[in-house]
Amino acid sequence: MSPMTISIPQDELQNQIRCVSHEIRNHLSICDMYSQIIKKNLEKSGIENSSINNALECIQKSVQIIGSNLLELKSLNSTPEQIVDFNNIISRGLEMSKAYVIDKEIEFNIFIKNSANILVDENRFLAVLVNIIKNGIEAIEIRGKIEILAEIKNKKGIIKISNDGKPIPKEKQNDIFTQGYTTKRNGCGIGLALCKKYLQEQNAELELTKSTKNQTTFEIRIPVMK
Repeated sequence: MSPMTISIPQDELQNQIRCVSHEIRNHLSICDMYSQIIKKNLEKSGIENSSINNALECIQKSVQIIGSNLLELKSLNSTPEQIVDFNNIISRGLEMSKAYVIDKEIEFNIFIKNSANILVDENRFLAVLVNIIKNGIEAIEIRGKIEILAEIKNKKGIIKISNDGKPIPKEKQNDIFTQGYTTKRNGCGIGLALCKKYLQEQNAELELTKSTKNQTTFEIRIPVMK
């Protein structure tokens, strides 16, 4: 017996998406609101803690990224691009990614040679950076290093994100950007495929340049504004 296929009318599916998006956004707004309340209470109490402030800013930015994706899903339209500073967005992506370091000793090194403006969907570009750095953190078992090298060269912003964790097997390196393919036990094979899609939509490129026992490196190339 062949499996039953259930067809949902487009209007009904779109309505369900809007309802679910609305409920998720409601709870995201609660997270954002309480982040702001905590921040204001710290200021009123005269408490200065850079780690807490950074954590609250990362929470608020993550809420914005999720909200932006939900809004796009709800409206089925692309979000507008913004002019952002190449240096600043890389630094922000790294700070947000540090939240994934749990019970590990990881050294983060970032070297940005120069900067320029780039035209991107800021939330999506940050999501790509966070996802690639997060993958590097997960590849490191106990202790290791995440390195980001960035520069403007030949009218392009070039970002190299490396880790010295477990390498991607050579026979699997050609498949990592295929949707549904994963090397993780609990992975769903969407992350890198989405990263590549998001960047292609912004005239940017994503490539695995190497993965050896010493280092795995992903490279992003994006046009800079004149």
